[in-house]
Amino acid sequence: MKYLLKLPTALVSPNLNKARIDCKKREAGFTLIEIMVVIAIIGILATLIVPRIMGRPDEARVTAAKHDIGTLSQALKLYRLDIGRYPTTEQGLKALVTRPSAEPVPQNWKTGGYLDLLPNDPWGHPYQYSNPGTKGEVDILSYGADNKPGGTGTDADIGNW
Repeated sequence: MKYLLKLPTALVSPNLNKARIDCKKREAGFTLIEIMVVIAIIGILATLIVPRIMGRPDEARVTAAKHDIGTLSQALKLYRLDIGRYPTTEQGLKALVTRPSAEPVPQNWKTGGYLDLLPNDPWGHPYQYSNPGTKGEVDILSYGADNKPGGTGTDADIGNW
């Protein structure tokens, strides 16, 4: 009978261990095909997702304008509670930040104002204000992206009515 003696690989051949280590190093990287497949997948995802995201800034601006108009409406209601009436069209929204000096001058104007800062609409234009004097209601509006009355889409007027 023959007896087989198994020796540790380190004792059998040092070159064999080195070959195994070199093989593992080569297997640790990515092949060119794997990288190209990943890039193709990223490209496909980008073509599907980017068009959906691109329309969001316009929607966000419209939402921000509606929120600002709501904040201005609430400040105007507080002004009306203190003064007994809304600011005139000439006094405008500035009456919420600084005490009006034009007639009729409010007597119970809140020290510090009703707003810290008068915001511009998301397109950088001032909000429009008018007090037609009917039914005690006022109009606050943004003319939208084009800053002109009327329009559709992002150019449409946004108001508190």
